[in-house]
Amino acid sequence: MDNNIIQTEYSDLMKKSYIDYAMSVIIARALPDVRDGLKPVQRRTLYDMHELGIKYDKPYRKSARIVGDTMGKYHPHGDSSIYDAMVVMAQEFKKGLPLVDGHGNFGSIEGDGAAAMRYTEARLAKVTQEAYLSDLDKNVVDFIPNYDETEKEPEVLPVKVPNLLINGAEGIAVGMATSIPPHNLGEVLDGVIAYMKNPDITTGEMMQYIPGPDFPTGGIVANKDDLPAIYESGQGKIKIRGKVEVEKGKGGKDRLVITEIPYTMIGANIGKFLNDVYGLVESKTTNDIVDITNQSSKEGIRIVLELKKGADVEALKNLLYKKTKLEDTFGVNMLAVADGRPETMGIIPIIKHHVNFQYEITRRKYETLLAKEKEKEEVQEGLIKACNVIDLIIEILRGSHDLKMAKACLINGETEGIRFKSKASEGMAKQLCFTERQASAILEMRLYKLIGLEIEALIKEHEETIARIAEYTDILANRSSMAKVIIKQIKSFRKEYSHERRTVIDNLKEAVIVKKAIEETDVVFLMDRFGYAKTVDKSVYERNKETADSENKYIFKVKNTGKICIFTSTGDLHIIKVLDLPYGKFRDKGTPIDNVSNYDSSKENFVCICPLEAIMDKKVLFATKTAMIKLVSGSEFDVSRKTSLATKLSDDDEIVYIGVVDETQTMVMRTVKEVFLRISCDTIPEKKKAAVGVRGMRLERNDELKNVYILSDDDSVEVEVKGKQIALNRLHIANRDTKGVKK
Repeated sequence: MDNNIIQTEYSDLMKKSYIDYAMSVIIARALPDVRDGLKPVQRRTLYDMHELGIKYDKPYRKSARIVGDTMGKYHPHGDSSIYDAMVVMAQEFKKGLPLVDGHGNFGSIEGDGAAAMRYTEARLAKVTQEAYLSDLDKNVVDFIPNYDETEKEPEVLPVKVPNLLINGAEGIAVGMATSIPPHNLGEVLDGVIAYMKNPDITTGEMMQYIPGPDFPTGGIVANKDDLPAIYESGQGKIKIRGKVEVEKGKGGKDRLVITEIPYTMIGANIGKFLNDVYGLVESKTTNDIVDITNQSSKEGIRIVLELKKGADVEALKNLLYKKTKLEDTFGVNMLAVADGRPETMGIIPIIKHHVNFQYEITRRKYETLLAKEKEKEEVQEGLIKACNVIDLIIEILRGSHDLKMAKACLINGETEGIRFKSKASEGMAKQLCFTERQASAILEMRLYKLIGLEIEALIKEHEETIARIAEYTDILANRSSMAKVIIKQIKSFRKEYSHERRTVIDNLKEAVIVKKAIEETDVVFLMDRFGYAKTVDKSVYERNKETADSENKYIFKVKNTGKICIFTSTGDLHIIKVLDLPYGKFRDKGTPIDNVSNYDSSKENFVCICPLEAIMDKKVLFATKTAMIKLVSGSEFDVSRKTSLATKLSDDDEIVYIGVVDETQTMVMRTVKEVFLRISCDTIPEKKKAAVGVRGMRLERNDELKNVYILSDDDSVEVEVKGKQIALNRLHIANRDTKGVKK
């Protein structure tokens, strides 16, 4: 039993297992191969469609059929990953060169998903069949066993165009990710030809052929000067903008029409863009937009922004670029599997790997073709030779007992057992020396081949075979001849499948928002008991003072450029800019305070709401239910963050009072058990907001602070305790941290 136990360090075992898992994800699932630019799931799906015969000139087949066959034979990772990969390969707005011809609902640029695989149909695109899957029968790539070793699948497809650059790639592996933008087919093929003619070409020279990405959605690359460094290193950030046109509307009003969007806006981000524009209007960031409609269709993108008369169009464009996804960043990380390991490459190394791969598959193709032509040559020579001695061969066949005897005579000149008409014929038969292949062809030859015209055709075919052998031998022996073949093929693909560039490459100035100066004025803040807040003009408040006072819980004057502080029971401070609150009519409902701040009514309660300017130069008193008190300088609450710490609290403690005090005032603390303690405010220490504070009074067991009253010298305040009125200003001023008086 002990002999079967393998002792190993647990950390070493975990490390090895995780590395094996990571490499499996990296190599076998997430990253494309630099040679064909495909991930395994894409490669297997296309190969399966090829094997099923779903060609571009054949009827469509159900997607479910393709997905099921791919999963059963080659890709045992679930049907959704296979179908999703096939859908993306059929979407023109995601791929510069769609590889699958989809029929049915394959999703939309606005993020609508494809229909279920049982409804859609697909077949190979023509370019896929011609440039991605041709020559598989010519031993151009290695075939490897599938996951259960019942089938064979190609290790890589013999792709004849740089698919990694043309269609780009996106993938997240373990500890690494790839993000390669798509490029223009014609430009990339021109770049490949340029590299083949000059392998020492620089990145700058290559960019004369490939100036930058060409996204299916068009748009504008705004940082042209950054592209050389990106293409040299394989990493960087590309700024892309949507295309915006200005159209004249009715009544002298302009409208902004977005006709092309950034590649990163595909899908749900179109809806997010519309919501962002709505947000700019609602927050009063811009008042120039009157309406926004999405008129996009199958013909293309068309998002229309109706503007008010006299709107500043350029300023609005800059605002959209700065505050929405109309300008976005495409992170480039050209990572792919090269020679069995992940590698980040610039544009030249990618093209170099592609060209080397083309030489490899072309060499293997012509080696296969040459071998076949030599077989044909051998047979043709045998048949021509046989036609010259056809009478002798017929005599051998008639005189042989069986096929084996006749074949032995044709190959080795063995005449024993064969009846000949004459010794001369037997002597000629002994001199025969056809090859095995030639002998088989002669024995299988039909009599009509002896017709004169057929013999002439055979001789002509033999001459053509010899010419092809010479051609193939030259291609295999001379790299320059092979290069001509590859370039000719590339030019044919360029002629048939290239298209005009969609994306503009330019250097554009960074969008700058020039904020209009806001005229400072006094407004009145109103918030009702339901938490709906707004601001109104002072004159509006004065005209509706009685109604406003009865309907609202918090009312105070504040500058329209100022800030409002919300102190909560949990010790947090929420800051609201007055400009973020709706301003206007008295009867407007306002907006929930939760919408303009991080305040959460389910977790905290209001303790104090006041304008920041009201506490800036004052001392703010904090008192908690455990009777911890302190003073904090109001200037500490002038912060830029929307939420920050107002004071530090002990566990299970909460704030019961916050207010502005000065040293001439006194403070009365009242507990739940009706214990009162009056102290002078000058005995309360000033601390930082991050401090806990000091004990204000000694509490009895299970007692806690309920109220705090701040009294000036001439104040006369009475409270009711058990039916009796207690005058707080007559309470004796005691020392802090004492027990107080029970009433």
